[in-house]
Amino acid sequence: MKKNVDNNHSNPFDNLILDDYETEIESSLERGEWVPVENQEERKKMWQSAAKNILDLRKSKKITVRVNQGDLIKLKAKATKKNIPYQTLLSVLIRDFVEGKYTIRL
Repeated sequence: MKKNVDNNHSNPFDNLILDDYETEIESSLERGEWVPVENQEERKKMWQSAAKNILDLRKSKKITVRVNQGDLIKLKAKATKKNIPYQTLLSVLIRDFVEGKYTIRL
């Protein structure tokens, strides 16, 4: 599908090569298989909020925590053996715990 383009400004889509999946989507669009979304502005805001939230989840957050001195010394020693900062080791331990890779006994 070629479009008339001003010769002074090239259209980046003129020589676009689509893969099979993209070609199928384009074909289904041309066949009229897509329908408008109800409440488009509301949906747009919902997806924008979701995108912002997922980006926020990837950010690091500084925290202050009290740790037994002996535990901290052991943690730092293990991190040194792994050649990583102890803060990184602690972060990995927290992440693995919240993802269910470890359980604790209280």
